[in-house]
Amino acid sequence: MANIKANQKDILSNLKANKRNSAIKSSVKTAIKKAKKAVEAKDKKAIEYINNAHHEIDKAVSKGVLHQNNGARKASRLDAFVAKNK
Repeated sequence: MANIKANQKDILSNLKANKRNSAIKSSVKTAIKKAKKAVEAKDKKAIEYINNAHHEIDKAVSKGVLHQNNGARKASRLDAFVAKNK
């Protein structure tokens, strides 16, 4: 642990941010997996899952967890997967 008080605060805030960011990334991954699974199973709620995945990706980009290009790539690949498996 750091000796300087400001560094100690930095460490704690970094841990909090890391926890929050990993939770957001996890929700993005889960949403994408659910959408892909629904598309493969030709589920009626597939559109709902796809929209949710896009929403989660956009939210992660707006919060700065994902870079804008990374979010665009994830969304594009999801759309390509959907188009391929319709």
